[in-house]
Amino acid sequence: MFGNSVRIGRILGIDIRVDYSWFIVFVLVTWSLAGQYFPSTYPGWSSTAYWVVGALTAVLFFLSVLAHELAHSVVSQASGVPVKDITLFIFGGAARISDEPQTAGGEFWMALVGPLTSLAIAAVSGVVWWVSHAFSPYLHALAGWLGVINLSLALFNLIPGFPLDGGRIFRALVWALTGNLRQATRIATNLGRLVAYGFILFGVLQLFSGNWVNGLWIAFIGWFLDNAATASYRRVALREMLAGHTAREVMTTECQWVPPNLTLDTLIEQVILPTGRRCFPVQEGGRLYGLLTLHRISQVPRQAWKDTRVEDVMIPRAELKTVRPDDELDVILDRMTTEDVNQFLVLDADELLGMVARDNLLNFIRIRSELDL
Repeated sequence: MFGNSVRIGRILGIDIRVDYSWFIVFVLVTWSLAGQYFPSTYPGWSSTAYWVVGALTAVLFFLSVLAHELAHSVVSQASGVPVKDITLFIFGGAARISDEPQTAGGEFWMALVGPLTSLAIAAVSGVVWWVSHAFSPYLHALAGWLGVINLSLALFNLIPGFPLDGGRIFRALVWALTGNLRQATRIATNLGRLVAYGFILFGVLQLFSGNWVNGLWIAFIGWFLDNAATASYRRVALREMLAGHTAREVMTTECQWVPPNLTLDTLIEQVILPTGRRCFPVQEGGRLYGLLTLHRISQVPRQAWKDTRVEDVMIPRAELKTVRPDDELDVILDRMTTEDVNQFLVLDADELLGMVARDNLLNFIRIRSELDL
């Protein structure tokens, strides 16, 4: 979801990223505030004042969203579940958490703290709005809008539609009652999809009534929630399917290694074309030098193949992505996704035992699904 994002900083050991879609929303929010809301609600300001207050309000709004996600992240890390990063995007923000909470209580508090943070910001904004009326119309206007929008953000997130915070609170309660995370996730997902369909239906009704902008936006939110709920359930089911199984169970042990001094033209003609293999450990005399992939070879011009050796384009040993034979498959799959790799060498100390490729994991998942295991 967040492939097109840029890192802007780090807070509490968590990378803060901004998706490119956020810049569009920031401009739209600023334009809406400076061009419509503030002029109609607080007439008589200069054009410069409207745009400065509008831009500052938009910045503080997204800082409020960031505070909401940081609250989730702090509780998550305190419960032993690391947070990879926080990304601001078109719908607000999302903390990328490395794993599901370990307990229903952990899930409950992690979900609840976000809306509580938004409510706290709304309360502080309300106090500032009240006391600033007499001495600063600009601060009064800014604080009033921030108070309302953060209250709305808290209430929206408390809707029991998974994976919204309210849906996660609901899942935590079901999890506590049933003791089964997957069952709780399925129930919460079904409720979340029902809420999503409600948004889509309401958006369509708005479209038919002539309210095109709000109708499209509300329907789009419903579509996003439906997809997010489905993806969340699949992720939990997949983790449960892989948990407890290790690299040793799925790794390919008959790895065809190649020597470092072999030229690419010989490798392609005598090994790659006849076998169809795409990835080769590079070793000689029992020593592992690196890994050569088809992607690396494709970056070498064809006319240079006969003069290029394997060791010239291989991934060096020091840069290899490796796993241990007893590493669990759900952890390996997560690493493949976050590190954007398709295979890991399986090493025990410095001994090469085999290789785990994405295809190995997909076949394992497919077989277990067909057997309903």
